[in-house]
Amino acid sequence: MTDNRISSVFKEWDPSREGTELYRIVEALYPLCRSITGDGLRESLRLLQSCVPLSLQEIPTGTQVFDWTVPKEWNIRDAYIMDARGNKIVDFRESNLHVVNYSVPVRKKMTLTELKPHLFTLPDTPDWIPYRTSYYQETWGFCLSQRQLECLADETYEVCIDSTLKPGHLTYGEFRIQGATDAEVLISAHSCHPSLCNDNLSGMAVAASLARHLGGMSLRYSYRFVWIPGTIGSITWLALNEAHLAKIKHGLVLSCVGDPGRFTYKRSRRGDAEIDRVAEHVLRHSGTEFQSLDFAPHGYDERQYCSPGINLPVGCFMRTPNGEYPQYHTSADDLNLVKPSSLAESLQELLRIVAVLEENRSYVNLNPKCEPQLGRRGLYRQLGGTKNAATEEAILWVLNFSDGGHSLLDIATRSGLPFAALAEAAARLEKAGLLEDADGAKR
Repeated sequence: MTDNRISSVFKEWDPSREGTELYRIVEALYPLCRSITGDGLRESLRLLQSCVPLSLQEIPTGTQVFDWTVPKEWNIRDAYIMDARGNKIVDFRESNLHVVNYSVPVRKKMTLTELKPHLFTLPDTPDWIPYRTSYYQETWGFCLSQRQLECLADETYEVCIDSTLKPGHLTYGEFRIQGATDAEVLISAHSCHPSLCNDNLSGMAVAASLARHLGGMSLRYSYRFVWIPGTIGSITWLALNEAHLAKIKHGLVLSCVGDPGRFTYKRSRRGDAEIDRVAEHVLRHSGTEFQSLDFAPHGYDERQYCSPGINLPVGCFMRTPNGEYPQYHTSADDLNLVKPSSLAESLQELLRIVAVLEENRSYVNLNPKCEPQLGRRGLYRQLGGTKNAATEEAILWVLNFSDGGHSLLDIATRSGLPFAALAEAAARLEKAGLLEDADGAKR
């Protein structure tokens, strides 16, 4: 008989295989020029369909979404700065970061003095190209390395940005797995950055792989995955799904999960939501270094999911937070920064978080007056005077706090024991007729 519980994933877990597969997804997505709208975003989402059967949702330009309006659609074919000898000094085809994202079309000849206000560099890291955007102000520009800028001669240049900015659609990807209940877990990944691997592609790939793993599982919750443009995408999704939001019981934003830094968990606005407690418990018992951060109204789409009028229990799962690694929003956030092992480790911890969410429940002790005789039920050692085994300690904790008011996560937090040990103890006690699911007892 096939074991399709979430815990079965870990029995044959191969981090090398998982990491290689995740890295291949990142590698395939890397060359595409994504933005908050446009064909690059669509192509990226279609590429993910080889991993998970997500659907593409198209929202027309001009759609009112709370205080925002879905913008015009942007597409780009080519861009360059050419010198008087016909050499392309800056070439979009060599790096899609060379163009300020959402640049309006331009084709003209300009002196270096006229051109410089439209050029952006990083003087402190002279070999890196910055990532810049201008979504909501119609302008144009080029990004280049400081060394490239310093090599520009004082002459006239041909400037070309072959782009379009016109009414179209905002696109996002969505995939839902039906569980035993309609209560949902939301997993969100922003998908709008161009060739940036850790900030963007790592979250997209890990979300797709997580969805693939969960697709064949027996699940209590339903799981909704969204791949969205940052900010405007989550605002759009929330506005169009406002009537549905009460079903979302837990959620995670995935970002920057491919670098080798320590794990970081940013709590929801509520601060003590079940997802917050689960994520921190899992990371505490992961055997790796991690940090927890209180909610702050900056970062990624958790800002929208946790806005005061929405206030969903959504945290942010990261490794090194955005803006805290030097390669952030530069051309150095490339295929060398993300590691297959880091991607696989991130996926594994997310699966463990899901496993705790799935198995966390409250029980009622059916023999609550003193401890039941465990030895005759094969649940306790027969030889007295020795130290409690770990499994026995877990059994005693579960028995004592199974009063219908404490969940297994509550017991794990109080005892310091791993959740998995307590879940196993509860299963053994339930099989022995000593525990009952609190929901079943209420019925």
